[in-house]
Amino acid sequence: MTSMTSMTSSFFFLQAEKNDKNHILIDQVDKYSNQEKKQVYIINKPLGDNKYSYDYEDGLVLLIPRHKIIFINFGEAVGSFESYIEDFIEDLGSISDKYRYKQVIGRPRSWRDDLIEEVKYDPAVFSLENLLAKTYINAGDRQKVCELLISLLTGSINDIDKVKGSVPDNLLDKVKQKILLFDGDQTRFVYQKITNPVIRIQGLSGTGKTELLLHKLKELYVGSENSKIMFTCHNKILADNIKKRIPDFFNFMKVEQQIKWNERLWCVHAWGSLIDEDSGAYRYICEHYGLTFYRYSYSMSFDTACRLALEQIKEKNEVDFAFDYMLIDESQDFPQSFFDLCERVTKSTVYIAGDIFQSIFDENIVSNIEPDFLLSKCYRTDPRTLMFAHSLGMGLFETKKLRWLEDREWTACGYLINKVSNDTRYRLKREPLRRFEDLGSENFDSVELVLTSSGTGCDVQARILTIIKDIRKNNPTVLADDIGIIFTENGNETYLVADALEQSIPRNFGWNVNKAYETRRKIKDTLFISNKNNVKGLEFPFVICVNNRISNTPGSRNALYMMLTRSFIKTYLLISQINNQSLIGQIQQGLEGINKNGYIEVSAPSEEEREKIKTTIKYSNSSMSYYDFITSIFDELDVQSDCRQPLFDAVKKLVGEDFDSGHIRRIIEFNYKNMRREWS
Repeated sequence: MTSMTSMTSSFFFLQAEKNDKNHILIDQVDKYSNQEKKQVYIINKPLGDNKYSYDYEDGLVLLIPRHKIIFINFGEAVGSFESYIEDFIEDLGSISDKYRYKQVIGRPRSWRDDLIEEVKYDPAVFSLENLLAKTYINAGDRQKVCELLISLLTGSINDIDKVKGSVPDNLLDKVKQKILLFDGDQTRFVYQKITNPVIRIQGLSGTGKTELLLHKLKELYVGSENSKIMFTCHNKILADNIKKRIPDFFNFMKVEQQIKWNERLWCVHAWGSLIDEDSGAYRYICEHYGLTFYRYSYSMSFDTACRLALEQIKEKNEVDFAFDYMLIDESQDFPQSFFDLCERVTKSTVYIAGDIFQSIFDENIVSNIEPDFLLSKCYRTDPRTLMFAHSLGMGLFETKKLRWLEDREWTACGYLINKVSNDTRYRLKREPLRRFEDLGSENFDSVELVLTSSGTGCDVQARILTIIKDIRKNNPTVLADDIGIIFTENGNETYLVADALEQSIPRNFGWNVNKAYETRRKIKDTLFISNKNNVKGLEFPFVICVNNRISNTPGSRNALYMMLTRSFIKTYLLISQINNQSLIGQIQQGLEGINKNGYIEVSAPSEEEREKIKTTIKYSNSSMSYYDFITSIFDELDVQSDCRQPLFDAVKKLVGEDFDSGHIRRIIEFNYKNMRREWS
């Protein structure tokens, strides 16, 4: 199967058929879109609703944010083209009314004259540059109306109550109210008809995979009145959350059909329980085919259960199907046997969505199975913040790297690679995102490094209160739940600071505080404070990340990476000046480089260094505890038993839970030698 990622662009989407009449213009627009990094769509009917179709076949509609909606005629029938435009605009008005946009943008007569452009295509005189200049919209409020129309035509439906009508005058509201449009890859996944039995979608956390599955689910559900669809994931809590989201999403998308739970649509976790045949995907499959259902035990893994189910189905020579479609989220949690089972019991297509990695220290970031859709753009986080988070997490600012990716892995993670100095230095850059274009235009730094005189206590609290004060001053409409304070460490000092903030924030700002490590949830109209354990899936305009000592352990660095990427406007990283003296200069220089140049510049490690990094990651990713890891080195060096505990304590105090065996071995050898000298 050919991967679609190599043939398509995330900036350009083509819905209409390319032919002899239009191919030159389509190629020109495609090239412009990719060169200028601008989102462009070419359609001939609205996406998202199959009831709209037109007899005229020689017309195209060119959609580019900040430009008019451009109708292009490739034929000679002027009257038919005019009728096509009239019908198209009438249908667009109906769609606007359906999603309550009309109250903000008005009826077609209020935007037809200044936001619609008609063009007769003549290849001898046509100039794309002139057309774009002629159709550019200067007024910000009219740009916004046109982008709302584009969102309707591309099926990228926004909540009209959130995007509103007026153009905001502050950065926070500009980003909050930014009209979100599907990019080319996202639009293709939702609306292109692909008949493959399995379609894989893969991307970083924050690339919108679950949201796309919901859009695909809606398309499949309304596309047939009798289809049976299973939506599943490994985690029961996540499955319950998605099941609650589906009715709200269907209502938002104005789906008229009723949801027939456990008749046409299932949304459950993967395994299920014996007492309820509708409690899990595997459980339902067993019931449907009369298979033996296995509960979890030490001798019965989910992988084994799926293999046995597949074998039993083959033995029975079953020819019917349990489902027409299956949608699988968080695919990285599943064994291949589950996908094989799902493919066997599904009549049409299995859609599989998963993260490229759970941790930046995963060994296999790019699998041997090429995804059909590779989502490389993280829409939750400003590209500069993501570059800084990857750099700090992987140790790219440091002489000794903690993680290095191969070129195809950098590409899978959304990086454009430019090698300089005989390929010894990498310049890693991310493509710009429409959501954050206002940040760049206002000379705004998305990450700020804040040095504290001590790792915890009064100074940290004072710095946090100062940051909140500055946020409120610069963003008059900021709310309590726009800010998240996250501590990356779980020591007693962390909770003392959190307790102090619980008192000082209401006193200084009149906001209530939610200590999420106690409530386990996000609470409306409260300022969120948590440790690293309760932030998965959350995002805030502003994040204050508190870290006392930047450790080299994979778990600590990955947690830091995850915390930094929770913000979609700005992240403040508070680190102790005393405890991070050797790193601060490198981090500051790296951050300045990202802000100045728009890319990470880093020296590539040698082959020997890369092998050492891989070995360290294998140790840390294994089930071996840190104690067992250190003990294995003690055994190699034949360390006396009475020296082991003080050596273990010394190592942990010096470097934390660092799995670099070479580094740890040198520390042990040096200290053991001194210890024996003192004891002799």
